[in-house]
Amino acid sequence: MPPAEHDDGRATNDLVIPRLLVVCTGNAARSVIAGVVMGTVAGSSGTRVEVETAGTHAVDGQPISSRTRDALALIGLSAPEPAHRSSQLDEPSLQAADLVVVMEPDHVRYVRSRHPQAAPRTATLPYLAMHLDPSTLPLTSRVARLRLAELDPGIEGEVADPAGQDEAAYAACAREIQVLASELMHRLLGR
Repeated sequence: MPPAEHDDGRATNDLVIPRLLVVCTGNAARSVIAGVVMGTVAGSSGTRVEVETAGTHAVDGQPISSRTRDALALIGLSAPEPAHRSSQLDEPSLQAADLVVVMEPDHVRYVRSRHPQAAPRTATLPYLAMHLDPSTLPLTSRVARLRLAELDPGIEGEVADPAGQDEAAYAACAREIQVLASELMHRLLGR
């Protein structure tokens, strides 16, 4: 017998496949690194998680920079395949996401002002890595309990943008994201 399907077409065996949308500014460094880390953690745990990335001010179709590629290599990961191309944050991606993971308070403000229906599912990576309940309750329930739309974005923390900086800044950013994204995924997976 084939697995059941949700209204949105996601297959399940009593489990919903979580959809994560990871957002930074240009969709060329932070969101890409976080997306790779999250996909790697999920894959190594044998859990299926859908991870999409986007930018609040992205130029569609741009490749990741060599600094981002090098930073991923420094933390032992490879650039996404097929080759990543940047994409602008859009309504369909936000509607499909169970959780919108952003890199800084300004991204939270951007989502709240332009896409208010996604506000209850949007928070920074540092905040989620510390506050998402690591239980096995459904992700949607755990996210709802955080009351994210009521939270002051200024207290959520941020991952600084390495854009325009040297390789050391990209490497530091990648290491920080690796720690935070790994912690978030362990919490998300209830481990």
